[in-house]
Amino acid sequence: MTTNDDYDLIVAGGGAAGFFAAITFAEAHPGARVVILEKSREVLGKVKISGGGRCNVTHACFDPRALSAFYPRGSKQLIGPFNRWSPTDTMEWFESRGVPLKVEADNRVFPQSDSSQSIIDCLNGCARDAGVEVRRSTAVKAVNSLPADGFEVMLRDGEPIHTRNLLLTLGGTRNRIGADLAEQFGHRIQVAAPSLFTFKIDDPRIEGLQGLSVDHAGVKITGLKLASSGPVLITHWGLSGPGILRLSAWGARELQEREYRFEAVINWCGDLSEEKIIAGFDQRRIDSPRKKVMNDPLFGIPTRLWKSLVAAAADGTDADSLHWPHLTKSTARKLAGQLGACRFQVDGKSMNKDEFVTCGGVHLGDVNFKTMESRKTSGLYFAGEILDIDGITGGFNFQSAWTTGRIAGEAIGNSIGV
Repeated sequence: MTTNDDYDLIVAGGGAAGFFAAITFAEAHPGARVVILEKSREVLGKVKISGGGRCNVTHACFDPRALSAFYPRGSKQLIGPFNRWSPTDTMEWFESRGVPLKVEADNRVFPQSDSSQSIIDCLNGCARDAGVEVRRSTAVKAVNSLPADGFEVMLRDGEPIHTRNLLLTLGGTRNRIGADLAEQFGHRIQVAAPSLFTFKIDDPRIEGLQGLSVDHAGVKITGLKLASSGPVLITHWGLSGPGILRLSAWGARELQEREYRFEAVINWCGDLSEEKIIAGFDQRRIDSPRKKVMNDPLFGIPTRLWKSLVAAAADGTDADSLHWPHLTKSTARKLAGQLGACRFQVDGKSMNKDEFVTCGGVHLGDVNFKTMESRKTSGLYFAGEILDIDGITGGFNFQSAWTTGRIAGEAIGNSIGV
């Protein structure tokens, strides 16, 4: 007999993947009992702060195989799911529910309102309209399999509730409850490691330059086969921006093993070689013989950064009075090195403690990606960051959440035939 404590689906975790799965299931099966359990006072916390409060909903990459290449972990497993639920589907879903979107120049997708609240209101409204119960400040303490079928979920206050199907969307496994529950049911757990972070650097060449950015820079790590390119931003901590964050994602485990102490090499001129940079100096000697090197930045380098790098290359000489024709071969070579292979010692990392992404989580071989169901326990499903999947910055992590949540919600509905 069904009681008030019996559900067709319990979703543990009130984030993007959990909401999307619950809505998918409930809209397809009116009358089914669905509840989302969120330990915090507010749901969709990461949606709220993502993209600087604008919410980078997805990325306008519409080929599943090309899209999967943006995921350092999970790329192979996501090709099939992206064929079933792609950024196109995500965009159509939100726009059909009253949230107009826009694609920016770098292909990131945001609500036209430039406010994450538009996405939060949409998801809350759709959940309410579909009859999904949302319980805030409600943490899961333990889960037990029932002898016949389903699960008993023990809440932190001691209340037991029961469900035929359980979906875990508890975020990255730095949140131990998600990892512990998965391990309880026989799942292997890949150790969590920060995946998107700023390089902590203390260096006089960038001191006082916070806020400056270079749109097209190259980034490498000495001793590792890691390279990236894109905007690099100078911060109070050191270096950040997409070029740095992409590299931190691809090198998450290797950089953790090095305890975040390593040498980063920045090409402030993008992909220009040292020879081409020096050729630029030679041309400047001809074109602007009366100009001072310090006051004549090249290659799109911001003026204050250019002056700092010129001073470093001059190495004690009077850089302020140096004109292009008087730039010696030795100093030219040093300046080219500062511009094209600028070496920084990284001593730690910095990240937004609420927004940052981790790699690690439930081993992907333990999950059926056609349904997102556990290969260990029938009726147990996973979606979102609890899986060992992470993407680079740009809307990719939300897309994997929408996709895995959608597939889980559909599969759960198909399994019970409500």
